[in-house]
Order: sequence, then C-alpha cells, then structure tokens
Amino acid sequence: MGRRLFLFAVPALLVCASCAQPEEMRATREPEESPASRAIETTRVSSAPRIVFLGDSLTAGYGLPKDAAVPALIQQRLHENGYEYEVVNAGVSGDTSAGGLSRLDWSLEGDVEVLVIELGANDGLRGLPVASLKQNLAEIITRAQKRGIKVILTGMEAPPNFGAAYTSEFRDVYKELASEHDVTFVPFYLAGVAGIPALNIADGIHPNAEGSRIIEKTVWSALEPLLAKKTAGRKNRGR
Repeated sequence: MGRRLFLFAVPALLVCASCAQPEEMRATREPEESPASRAIETTRVSSAPRIVFLGDSLTAGYGLPKDAAVPALIQQRLHENGYEYEVVNAGVSGDTSAGGLSRLDWSLEGDVEVLVIELGANDGLRGLPVASLKQNLAEIITRAQKRGIKVILTGMEAPPNFGAAYTSEFRDVYKELASEHDVTFVPFYLAGVAGIPALNIADGIHPNAEGSRIIEKTVWSALEPLLAKKTAGRKNRGR
C-alpha cells in the first residue's frame, strides 16, 4: 500500500473551479517550446542533489512573487533545517498530465533524489479522460522510479460540472496510483486552501502567499521523512 499522508480533511470539490477558469489554466502549451523558454526556476545550492517539483500553475506559483511559490518555500525550509538540496520548480502554467510527461526526461536531468508530482488540475478543468490521466501519471512515476528517484504524488480534485461519476473516478486515480506504485501520497495538494477566499488570489483558484505557506507545510510533512539521514555522505547514482 502507498504511504498516505492524511494531514487535512479533503474537500469534496474545488470550489468555484467550474465557474472561474482563467485563461492561463486553459491555455494549451506550445508543443515545440524549448526548455530555456519555459517557466522553470531553479535555486542553485552548489552541486547538491535535486528535488524536482513537476506541476502546473499551482507549482509555478501563478500570481505570486517567485520566492512565495511552494518550491521556493521548500528550498527555504531545507536551508533552515540543514538539508543541502537544490529545488527545481518545473511548474508550467496550463500544463496537463500529458504535458508533464512530455517534458519529464529533461526535467529529471542531474542528480535528482525526489520528484514531487502536482499534475491533473487542468485535466479535470477540461474534462479529459480519467484513463489518460492515470496512464500519464503512471508513466511519470514508473520512469522516475526506474532512475532510483523517490516520488511524492499529490492528489487533485475535479470540478463538479462533469458529474459525480467523473469527480469520483478522478479522485480515485491518485489513491490507486499511490497504492499500485508504493509512493508517498498527499491526498489533496490544496488541502486547507481550496475554496477559502482569504487564502486564494482573486480568481478563487490559485493560492495567495498565505495559502502557499499552508501547502508548503503539507508538502514538507511528506518530504522530510524521505530526506532523513541523507544530508551527508551522499554518493551520486549512475544514470
């Protein structure tokens, strides 16, 4: 069974997701976009091993200063706790699970120790097939694990406008993948934040700085156990 981290009660719906879908969430990613032009930020920490956050605008930090995005907050937390890691924000606004899979290989360049997967929000907003979501996420997990990378899978909720069956099947994908692939599981990336106006920017979907800090605490609780006893004597893995 996957290791499940139930830190908060999971809301049944992404409040307002069906009625407020900003263009950047719906935009189709350019297929020929080069790595240099993507919205990917990396904080350099010498030659330290990497923690990669692969996601969409929720990871990229849409509407926030760069240092308020969740990956940047995790980088700060690592420094404060004496862990020497390089955090890579591989979040691209508007990305779907298929988009994340298409850029996986170069996102995992270097000495990556942990991959945090935050994908699926745009699949749900567009009503894309649940089977495709599961297939894409499974491929991402499998490729990462073959490289010896530890995986944290964060769950997502679909909006209610595609029906109760779709919403339930969508939610179950993440639980099934966590169990099937034995990965660390955060049931809902936006737990404690979704649907709370005071914790989101004006669009009602993307977390503001305070909401981002809540998500960072959720992710950190899942991440830190994977880093235990790994701050010294590391040996680079072959690729």
